[in-house]
Order: sequence, then structure tokens, then C-alpha cells
Amino acid sequence: MVSREENGPYGIFAETEITVEFYDLDPLQVVWHGNYINYFEVGRRSLLEKIGYTYYEMEQSGYSFPVIEVSAKYMGPLRYKDQARIKTILVEYENRLRLRYEIRNVRTGILVTTGQCTHMAFDVKAGESCFVCPQILVDKVEFLLKRDPP
Repeated sequence: MVSREENGPYGIFAETEITVEFYDLDPLQVVWHGNYINYFEVGRRSLLEKIGYTYYEMEQSGYSFPVIEVSAKYMGPLRYKDQARIKTILVEYENRLRLRYEIRNVRTGILVTTGQCTHMAFDVKAGESCFVCPQILVDKVEFLLKRDPP
């Protein structure tokens, strides 16, 4: 049984897989630490698609969500051609968008990296940061919560 905390306070998460490419490696033949931030972005896109607020829809609604904070903890390596599963968990969506990440080696099941990213809504037309998320995002998350309660 999966605990509620494991899938975040709302139970909303997405999983996607990637294959480690040669260009992701450092001279020691493991994924360079900075590339995990790119993997987080792959996960974020997957979660936003599940919520129904893709980058295109975000742009059409007049908002962007720049990163204001990111952290990562590295516990094991990924190597060339490894398959990795990125799990992206919604942690907060009303005042800011906060996501938690878990990256596992698909073959071994080992958790290799965890992380978190915080994004603040930015009203592109007004040119200013927002201290609450736009209603369109809140409505889409709440629709998903009603449809698929945790």
C-alpha cells in the first residue's frame, strides 16, 4: 500500500521514463549532476500534461512559471543507456507551484535522485509576479482532484 505522503498531499503525480544519452555524461561516465535538473523538467512537463495545463495552455492563459528554487539530492549514479523513471509529485498549487521528484533506475529499482522545485506564477502581460496561482491552474487541479480523489 502506498502512503498518502508518498504521492504528496493531493495524490496527484505523473511518471515518465527517459533513456540516459551519451551527451548527459560527465568525464567519469555517469550523468553530470546538472542534467538531473533537465530530468526534473521532463517530469514537470509530464505532470502539467496530466493536469491539463501544458506549456502551450500556460502561454495562452498569459502566465509563465519561472523556477524560484530548486534542490537535488544524489544517492546513486545513472549511466549511458540506463532507463530512468521520473516521478513528479504535486506538493503545492495555490500560492506557488511546488513539485517533488524521485528518479529511479528502472532496471534496479534503486532511487538515485530526489529533488524539489518551486515555481512562482508570473503574469506576462502585466510583467509582474503573482502571489497566488492563476485561477485556471487552480481550477484544473481541483477538477482532477474531484475526478480522481486521493
